[in-house]
Amino acid sequence: MLTTKNRSETLRETIEEMIAVGELRPGQHLDETELAAQFGVSRTPIREALIQLASMGIVETRPRRGAIVAEIGPQQLVEMFEVMAEFEAMCGRLAARRMSNEEHLSLLAAHQACMEARDAHDPDAYFYKNEAFHDAIYEGSHNAFLTMQARSLHRRLRPYRRLQLRVRDRLNVSYQEHDSVVQAIIAGDGELTADRLRQHITIQGQRFADLIASLR
Repeated sequence: MLTTKNRSETLRETIEEMIAVGELRPGQHLDETELAAQFGVSRTPIREALIQLASMGIVETRPRRGAIVAEIGPQQLVEMFEVMAEFEAMCGRLAARRMSNEEHLSLLAAHQACMEARDAHDPDAYFYKNEAFHDAIYEGSHNAFLTMQARSLHRRLRPYRRLQLRVRDRLNVSYQEHDSVVQAIIAGDGELTADRLRQHITIQGQRFADLIASLR
């Protein structure tokens, strides 16, 4: 049987996924009673799951409003993507130096999976394959602390990274950017990898306007 702790962690993952895919929108109230009924559990594991999500910045608790899905303003969103771009650049620079041949094969497999999702014109499938692709780079950095920080911010930005993929032709452009990153990593060029990942993640100009339009 699931312990209360395991149950709350499972619920936390499920609610986090619902937020990432847009089933629960930024600013939406998270009613403990409704969620408990939806998942067929008591309010205790729901409350614990929401506390976990609040500690990650994905949920906010406000006086008299209870828990809501965290909202990020445009300026903060740009700032968070700027930091994410630097995390990715650091991971990529180290991965280009440290990845083994076996890890190169795993990265290529993740890249191939992204291509298949792109060719299927399936942004939802691409979203998950894209996460696996970036995670392979985090792992390839062989820096546990950096990987932990990158994954944490990546999780925080998941709903917004997913929305970007619904912008016209973004799947194809994203895949092309991935391809240039893969080539740089396999060539062992850390600085080129860092530069390409930084450009891949940074949102500015038209991309930012498209993202804000998606949020609305």
